[in-house]
Amino acid sequence: MVGTLFVAVTYMVVTVLLYGLVSILGAARGYPEAPDGTVEFGPVPSTAVDLLTIAVAIPVVLLAVRWIGRRPAGTVSSVTGGLRWRWLGLCVLTALPVLAVTTGVMLLLPAEDEPAARWAGWEFFGPALAMLVVLVPLQAAAEEYVFRGWLTQAVGAFLRSPWWAIAPQAVLFAAAHGWGTPWGFADLVVYGAVAGWLTVRTGGLEAAIGLHAVNNLFAFGISAAVVDGLKSDDTAADAPWQLVALDLAGIALYTVAVLWLARRRPPARTAPAPTPVPPPFPSGYAQVPLPYTPVPGFPVPYGVHADASGLPQGTAPSASPEDGDSTPPPRPAAGTSNSPQRPVA
Repeated sequence: MVGTLFVAVTYMVVTVLLYGLVSILGAARGYPEAPDGTVEFGPVPSTAVDLLTIAVAIPVVLLAVRWIGRRPAGTVSSVTGGLRWRWLGLCVLTALPVLAVTTGVMLLLPAEDEPAARWAGWEFFGPALAMLVVLVPLQAAAEEYVFRGWLTQAVGAFLRSPWWAIAPQAVLFAAAHGWGTPWGFADLVVYGAVAGWLTVRTGGLEAAIGLHAVNNLFAFGISAAVVDGLKSDDTAADAPWQLVALDLAGIALYTVAVLWLARRRPPARTAPAPTPVPPPFPSGYAQVPLPYTPVPGFPVPYGVHADASGLPQGTAPSASPEDGDSTPPPRPAAGTSNSPQRPVA
């Protein structure tokens, strides 16, 4: 609960600071002021700023996991302690053809009470697409780290069933996009629930990130391709029922494909067991003390006790060469009262 409060407050502070810094830089460069009081950079830079303000949630979540949760930051990504890049790549490749088909069908639907879209031209679409390819995956991943990562783990820490942890984040995810239409809100709730279940089922955020990133790339790419498309304030919550039906079909097809892929190439679903530490001495064997030569002025090592002569107990002074006997003293027998060795367990 402390970590959730930290994520919310820190994210708000970072967002305000980022917007303030951007506004100062924009005003210094002479950009005009928008009706809402912000600096008007234009469609592409303004969209980039909006995406960046969402993407900064990733370091905020990682910091909360490491500092508040007191565990490796990568454990919010997957059970292996980090993003499984190979599995993420497979999920992206799975989402591309599925969402390409559903998006193409959406484009064929007749538009109601909307003017015909006009091609924006490559001089606008090219830079916009380059910006989207870089920032949209970060924006999509940030939302997954917050909802399917942090919130799912934070709620799941108190419950046994994963469904009780999946349901709250799905509703909060939909609410974060606005209320819009009932169809659009329900679509977002279903997406959040499916993404949360895939996260639990596959042991990480990769499946959810792949679906989210590819979906948003198609959506933003279509908006950038038409005149004033990036200026629209509509979100997925504003979608009509026809688009919702196609979107749910794409989510279902992607889920089936990922589950089939997970059976063919199963990813890790549980955290690796800690490496056992071997005992200092094998069971059934006594410790054999190493020879010890006392050095004047230095303490006797731990576990070895010196007698009045300054030598470890259980040893005798070696005979000097003048005594005519160079035979070393016998080693004390195991189990004697003056032996420093460890008793057998």
